[in-house]
Amino acid sequence: MGFVIFTGGARSGKSALGLQTATASGLPVVFIATAEALDDEMVRRIDLHKAERPSSWSTVEEPIDLGRALDAAGETSCVVLDCLSLWVSNLLFAAVTEADIDARAVAVADRMATRPGPGVVVTNEVGSGIVPDNALARTYRDVLGRINAVFAARADHAFLAVMGRVLALDSLGHALESRAG
Repeated sequence: MGFVIFTGGARSGKSALGLQTATASGLPVVFIATAEALDDEMVRRIDLHKAERPSSWSTVEEPIDLGRALDAAGETSCVVLDCLSLWVSNLLFAAVTEADIDARAVAVADRMATRPGPGVVVTNEVGSGIVPDNALARTYRDVLGRINAVFAARADHAFLAVMGRVLALDSLGHALESRAG
């Protein structure tokens, strides 16, 4: 399985696909959750997500330090990181600079790509809509787009979820090699 990333819009099915992929690994699963329960609505969302996961899975709640969360996961378990979108939001609200976010993303993506156990990353695709009307939202869209690209470049497989369906995303070089061979 290796390292897989799922992206898509809200309610596209990407998290469900991530859970299915982790279950199919047959390994113990560690779920790294980046969401924070800052209001009642988010508490309900988190509770719903927890109910979707098998009780045998371990959960590490870590909104900021994904390196620490990966350390807690161990080397051979299947790790599910859900989601990069909230992680980037958490970092921006913690006043972490864009350069530092980029550096952290490279470090975490490299760790995901080189760990012995398989990994699944879930993230939102937010760059396909209109241009946001404020600077913070534009910064978020741009930073998340870069971070998604960093993770996708290191992943063995990248998928786009749309309406509960999934499309495989190959690099242009890989697609061209496949057609030539």
